[in-house]
Amino acid sequence: MTTTLHRGGRIFTADPDRPWAEALVETGGVLTFVGSDADAREHCRDASGLRVVELDGAVVLPGFVDAHTHLVHLGSSLGHLDLLAARDAADLQARLRAYAAEHPDAPRLLGGQWLFEPLAGRAPDRHLLDEAVADRPVYLHSNDMHSIWVNTAALAELGIDDSTPDPLGGTIGRDATGAATGMLYETAALGLAEDFLAGLVTDADRDRALDAAVAAYLEAGVTGAVDMGMRADDLAALERAAADGRLGIRVAAHWLIAPTGDPVADLAQVDEARALAERLAGGPIRIAGVKIMVDGVIDSCTAAMRAPFADGSRPGPIWPLAALEPVVRAADAAGLQVAMHAIGDEASDIALTALERAIAANGPLDRRHRLEHLETVAEENVARLARLGAVASMQPVHADPAIQATWRANLGDHRVERGYPWPEFTAAGAVLAFGSDAPTAPHPPLPNMFVASTRRSAIDPSLPANLPELALPLAAALGHGTRDAAYSCRWEDVAGTLRAGLAADFVVLDADPFAAGPDALLTANIARTVVGGRTVAGR
Repeated sequence: MTTTLHRGGRIFTADPDRPWAEALVETGGVLTFVGSDADAREHCRDASGLRVVELDGAVVLPGFVDAHTHLVHLGSSLGHLDLLAARDAADLQARLRAYAAEHPDAPRLLGGQWLFEPLAGRAPDRHLLDEAVADRPVYLHSNDMHSIWVNTAALAELGIDDSTPDPLGGTIGRDATGAATGMLYETAALGLAEDFLAGLVTDADRDRALDAAVAAYLEAGVTGAVDMGMRADDLAALERAAADGRLGIRVAAHWLIAPTGDPVADLAQVDEARALAERLAGGPIRIAGVKIMVDGVIDSCTAAMRAPFADGSRPGPIWPLAALEPVVRAADAAGLQVAMHAIGDEASDIALTALERAIAANGPLDRRHRLEHLETVAEENVARLARLGAVASMQPVHADPAIQATWRANLGDHRVERGYPWPEFTAAGAVLAFGSDAPTAPHPPLPNMFVASTRRSAIDPSLPANLPELALPLAAALGHGTRDAAYSCRWEDVAGTLRAGLAADFVVLDADPFAAGPDALLTANIARTVVGGRTVAGR
């Protein structure tokens, strides 16, 4: 068996006991030594078939683990119309017309990443899209992926008219006369529209999307991912990729539990997740737990907040505590990690109460539950989360100043001054895990680490920082995107840190952000990505 010595590098291990090294030794895909060049030579003295790789002073990091992503959706989005850079409504229309002309045979047009700000106060409606494209259905996911803006043809295709009732946990946008506007929020988007679109996608489409996502991640230095919202069709694509040797990265997944209004049906979904976790145990894909969307998002005023939004609205949660509690208790008893989307401060109240009651009901267990996003959270709930041993799973790219205008305006008060309070969680003793939530945000981890360590914009670095006092030291940010992200899905004994006994998953940079400063993260490239000792991207 070949032993490979990587020497002469600046190796950030993310191991608190030994954060820096010069050399790595790998045999059979596993690290057997991490330390100094001199000690590495001694370690390899009797190795047969030794291969030596000179790092020439390059910075090496553990392979990134995206603690919150959506793999197949990411792959699909890479081929969709990207509207993040649209300057105003006219520019958005022009981009849509151009995309339609470039895809004359597409039966429907799919896009995303649009923001509310460029609309300059105009409410998104179907007529604005109809002016650009009226002959084919148009589906445009918002930047946060919690709403979909559609044209008249898409409403007709979905069978939505002025009399269609709102689904449980969602809203069909309507004007003052009650007419459907073309905006679909929460489960109206994630259920009605997404379920329809998913039914049009073939297995071959999903396979191509998954392959594209894996390739994009490996090129960006991501060696493991936690898919946060797994459904049957996407799981089947993952299993096909694993069987064919195409998967390429480590994958843990959380099974999506959708609200039904029927307690028996809700619990049946938990049992389905438990059965899947048992079937897949020990394989290349693991069902780590369940995912529950407790609330919506701030940008479309669907998050569950203790106090009203600036416009006076205060929607309730998608999962009220009475419906959530038995589901969390059942998942906890089954040994599943419970991951709860909780953006609004009221949502984290509900989620943490459900966890407390599950723990009281089920007694001592080996737990590792998670709250996702936590964009606004009461100070007492930061301490409460830490006390419960839950992981704070957050996404620095969501705090990018370039996409904060609507977020801040919708809150409109003192709450914006504690948005995305990452340091508070670690100060309280909680584990903070970083991810991207792709495709709601860019998937590459280096810009994510830039935002984390500066609170500045990776989209437009000239913008003022967003609460710079909440920035993290670079080494801490990198640890949250590697070591702690691995911990978030129980991989701490597999990957996320460069130390003997763990997988040889690492990346080599072509720049040194420790020496040059975090700005180097915006121009640095991943020179090489290694998974299990095998170079899978770069050279």
